[in-house]
This record gives sequence, C-alpha cells and structure tokens, in this order.
Amino acid sequence: MKPDLFQAPDYYLLDDLLTEEHKLVRDSARAWVKREVSPIIEDYAQRAEFPTQIIKGLGEIGGFGPYIPEEYGGAGLDQISYGLIMQEIERGDSGVRSTSSVQSSLVMYPIWKYGNEEQRMKYLPKLATGEMMGCFGLTEPDHGSNPGGMTTNFKDKGDHYLLNGAKMWISNAPFADIAIVWAKNEEGRIHGLIVERGMEGFTTPETHNKWSLRASATGELIFDNVKVPKENLLPNKSGLGAPLGCLDSARYGIAWGAIGAAMDCYDTALRYAKERIQFDKPIGATQLQQKKLAEMITEITKAQLLTWRLGVLRNEGKATTAQISMAKRNNVNMAIEIAREARQILGGMGITGEYSIMRHMMNLESVITYEGTHDIHLLITGADITGIQAFK
Repeated sequence: MKPDLFQAPDYYLLDDLLTEEHKLVRDSARAWVKREVSPIIEDYAQRAEFPTQIIKGLGEIGGFGPYIPEEYGGAGLDQISYGLIMQEIERGDSGVRSTSSVQSSLVMYPIWKYGNEEQRMKYLPKLATGEMMGCFGLTEPDHGSNPGGMTTNFKDKGDHYLLNGAKMWISNAPFADIAIVWAKNEEGRIHGLIVERGMEGFTTPETHNKWSLRASATGELIFDNVKVPKENLLPNKSGLGAPLGCLDSARYGIAWGAIGAAMDCYDTALRYAKERIQFDKPIGATQLQQKKLAEMITEITKAQLLTWRLGVLRNEGKATTAQISMAKRNNVNMAIEIAREARQILGGMGITGEYSIMRHMMNLESVITYEGTHDIHLLITGADITGIQAFK
C-alpha cells in the first residue's frame, strides 16, 4: 500500500489569511484523509462501492454540517472552515466529498433553514454524527437543468400527504435514512418534504455501471403513493428558491472541493516529474513539463484566491448565487484540466490505480455536470451581467 505523501501547495501564502481555527480544522481533516481514505479509496473505486465505515469519521472531523449551530449538534464553524473541510475530503475523493456535502448542504441545511424547531431537534443531531444519513431529491429523469418542470407531486389527504413521482442521480440514496424531497402541491407550488426510509411505497434502487464517482453510492428515489405525515413538510420556505438556496451552499462547497482534487493531481505530477528519469535527467528538467506544472500551480493559486474571497463574502452574508456559480464553474473546470495534464506527465502510469489522477479525472466529469452543469453556470453569469436570461 503506497503511503500518502501529499503536500498542499500554497504559492501565495494563503495560510496567512486563515485563522488558527481554520488551520486546525483543515489539518485535522487532512490527517484523517491520509489515515482513513487514501489507503482504501482506490480499492473501493475499483469495486464501485462506498466505504460506509468512514461515515463516523466524517462526522468527527466536521464533515457533516460544520456550520450548523452547536445547539443542533453541528460544530458552529464559519464558511471558510466548511470550505477547507470540503477541500481536504475531495483531495481524497470527490465521491466521499459528495456524501459529505449532500449531508451538509442538501439535507442538514434545509432542515436548519426551512424546518421548524421540532424537525431540527429530531434530525440534525443524528445527521451531524452520521448516525442518520440523508439525501436530496430534486433532479428527475426528465428535469435536470430545469428543476422547476418537476412532475413529482403530493396531494393533501386530510391527515397526511400522498406523494408520487421519481428522482434520479441521487447521491447517498441507496443507504439514506431520510430524503429531502422537492415536490409540487396541488396548486403547483414546490415544497420540501422529509421522507423516511420504511415509508410504504418509497424505494431507492441503486444506479450501477458508472465510470465516475465509483466510490460514491448513487440511486433513484421512487414514490408510489407514499403517505407522508403532515409534520414532515418543511414549513418556512417554498417555491423553487428553497432548493436553489441549498444548492448555493453545496456549490460553494464544490468550489473548494475541486481545489483539493486539483492539488492532489498537481502534487502527484510534481513529485513524479522530479523522480522520473528519461534521457539521463528528470522529466521535470524539461521545458514542456515545467510549463505544465507552472500553469497548474498558477490556476490552483487563482482558484484559491477566488474561493477564499467567496468564503469571506459568505461569512458576511453578501455572496450572490451568481458569484457562487462563477467559482463552481471555474474551479471544477480548472481541476479537470489539471487532472488531464497531470495524467500526461505520468505517461502510461497515469492511467493506473497506483496513482490517484485517473480516478480524480473520472470523478470530475460528474462534478462538472452535477449541481448545475458547466454551461448552465456560464449562463447564470451571463444573465447576471446582462440582465437577460438565455435559458428560458
């Protein structure tokens, strides 16, 4: 088993912008990834299986709802701490970060922001430790980039709601204890419902044959006349803005996470370039390899600055949806380009499971599509700067 030799690049001394708490949170997450994720993740990715034994550890390092107040079981950390945790987890694997950010931003966040006190106390403490796991049902077979077109619906039956429909591409679905499901009422208004495993008519078939996020469990959510208690409706926000608010938080986490994947590819390629001898010298001594490495560290540094600033804006309550879209799109695209260049530096070795690069590259093909595709985020920026929506 190869040791995890990762050293994080910090070319512009961004650590000087972080508090001691930020660095402590990040370093504990980094140490946990090196100890618990790196040694096993290639094997689980090859087997297309999620390592459920790491769930407890994810909870312990703050991987579940770190910004949730302590009274509900969270760590009460700021947004930069959340980002740094996502960065370190995705440095290990995008699929593991998906599990973490879905639990944090798409399950805990809506219960905290849109739920009532009873719902918060019932679910959040167990979600924070990983004793209970959740998933988020928005995307449908026929409605991806246009979630407002959803057909999943619920009807008021007096003492309960009757839920029907289907969701797909749902991270954590196969093992989730609860699902935050977005559905339309009889007036066509979108609401969030907490659906619990065991409710009759609720099934979560797993999605197989993925080339990407192989160490993450993905599935569908099927609702066939599911009786949902009325107290499971999230009361404090409705309309499409409710799930999109959750996605802002998740996309922000992805912007940080993608930097982690890029860092890992860069660090691997840099070490290899200094050790691999061809034509009697390290390949890192050649101009073409130096060009690749120099461009990688430049793009990582730009993404770090972009995302740190976004974290400050999030902490101040000033970050806009469009600013978050810009960072998500930029950073994931940056990471996928770095993964491709790093793979070339490693030559044939770059496609093997002995190194992390090809796994990151395949994972990032999902990250560049989910929670707003590369193109949709471009158009969100375009609509913001022109005032004209191109996708409606």
